[in-house]
Amino acid sequence: MRVLHTSDWHLGRTFHGVELLDDQRRALAHLAGIVADEAVDVVVVAGDVYDRSVPPADAVRVYDDGLAAIAAAGARIVITSGNHDSPTRLGAGSSFAAAGGLHLRTTVADLDRPVSLSDEFGEVLIYGIPYLEPDSVRTELGVDAARGHAAVLGAAMDRVRADLGDRVARGHAVRSLVAAHAFVVGGVAAGSERSISVGGVETVSAATFAGVDYVALGHLHSPQRLTETVRYSGSLLPYSFGERTHRKSVSIVDLGADGVTEVRAVELPTVRGLSSLTGTLDDLLADDSFAHAEEDYIEATLTDVTRPIDAMRRLRERFPYAVHVQWDRPHVGDRLDYRSRVAGRNDADIIASFVADVRDDPTAGERRLVEAALRAVVGEPEADGSGEWMLFDVGSLADSA
Repeated sequence: MRVLHTSDWHLGRTFHGVELLDDQRRALAHLAGIVADEAVDVVVVAGDVYDRSVPPADAVRVYDDGLAAIAAAGARIVITSGNHDSPTRLGAGSSFAAAGGLHLRTTVADLDRPVSLSDEFGEVLIYGIPYLEPDSVRTELGVDAARGHAAVLGAAMDRVRADLGDRVARGHAVRSLVAAHAFVVGGVAAGSERSISVGGVETVSAATFAGVDYVALGHLHSPQRLTETVRYSGSLLPYSFGERTHRKSVSIVDLGADGVTEVRAVELPTVRGLSSLTGTLDDLLADDSFAHAEEDYIEATLTDVTRPIDAMRRLRERFPYAVHVQWDRPHVGDRLDYRSRVAGRNDADIIASFVADVRDDPTAGERRLVEAALRAVVGEPEADGSGEWMLFDVGSLADSA
């Protein structure tokens, strides 16, 4: 039997305010193409199908179309819920859906009720463990004292192993797979995941899942292998600029007569690249070395001495998918603490420095306006005998505080 392991679709997610549903629709079409090309028997989705518990209607349509394409490519589908999903909404109609080849596992009651499939070697059991929030499920799992994820997942796997043991005792020759949404020790977060810890320890050991042939994990967004048979497939798309170097993929798991015979990654085609660009606005708009990124999602760090006006609009003339701009004005000299920076300087100088930091150097006229405003605030200062006005010294006040 050939299994495709995927997870973390996050349908309905936005990227710096940009809607991603078109990209996600294309990615699911690519996934269906892999199902057809690889003659996959079953697709296992290890949680976070949606990006929020109440997904927008357009995201539900993309989900529905994606499932239809996968089914048309010849695979049955097993889905469990992640921390972003609503188990109740995702699991609605599960009994009816199973008749059409879509098996939903979103409740504690169903985690030891496997999807049973068959091939020429016999039975393959696929268990789906949904995301388990310790405070919500510990009583149902019989571990009332549990505060972290290790205890509740351990209890869940005890139920899975008990069901497997009963079947073996009855003479069944079975191979098994568990789909779970969890943060397993040794995995590396990509930065776009939402923490699953609420008042408890979120990580669990890979040893928690001992006793099954393959563990299909979801939650972490980069593909990674914890052991030969305990793996994260990673997310469908990159969901942060920290993931711009990731090669998104799915895992193909081949099961023979005695268990797993091969696990390999199959890359998903890039829907739209991500690029982080740095330079002055004029350089970014004119330099040919940035031509490769013109169709990518762009985060730009501008290094102009003066903050450019209307930078995003101008960037989008060349980079239509620019989504984030920040200004990093070049600084000269070392950075000092505030007390050191204001010591010996009067109000007018401190304000002028602030204006220069956030914009550019104030003009002579602007400095005169600042000094007039300061005199109005602190009262007309006394002359020092030289004909110069003595402005109130913030640095001296800081030293005496």
